[in-house]
Amino acid sequence: MVTLEAITIDNFEDFMDMELPDSQRDYLASNAYSIAQARYYDDYIPRGIYHEGKPAGFLLYDRQSNHHVGEYGIYRFMVDHAQQGKGIGRRAMQLLLDELKAKPDVKLITICYKPDNANARAFYRSFGFEETGLDDIGEMIAVIRP
Repeated sequence: MVTLEAITIDNFEDFMDMELPDSQRDYLASNAYSIAQARYYDDYIPRGIYHEGKPAGFLLYDRQSNHHVGEYGIYRFMVDHAQQGKGIGRRAMQLLLDELKAKPDVKLITICYKPDNANARAFYRSFGFEETGLDDIGEMIAVIRP
């Protein structure tokens, strides 16, 4: 069973030191950095990914991507290296997309990733994300228009 839970004073440390495999480390900012961002940016929502009641991953999204109401940007999405390969990420992404698509103001859901990250590209495509081009720092932008 996979659930998405709020990051709180009681659980944030469980997510601070989660790691990706060496082959994935250059693709994503640390959870500690993301948790700090969420503390200071009101529209950033951090969530813990739980598997069978235990912390298994982390995600961060923005309720007003690029300051546009109704545009939700998924900024971080990771499953701890020890939990990868169990379908946790697939279920967590589906839960997140269902949650975001149910928002009354949703117009667009975006995610960015490095263009050489073939695994991310295939994973996000499988959920219906369509690539729209590179952003100003060279990351691929992919979108879903609910």
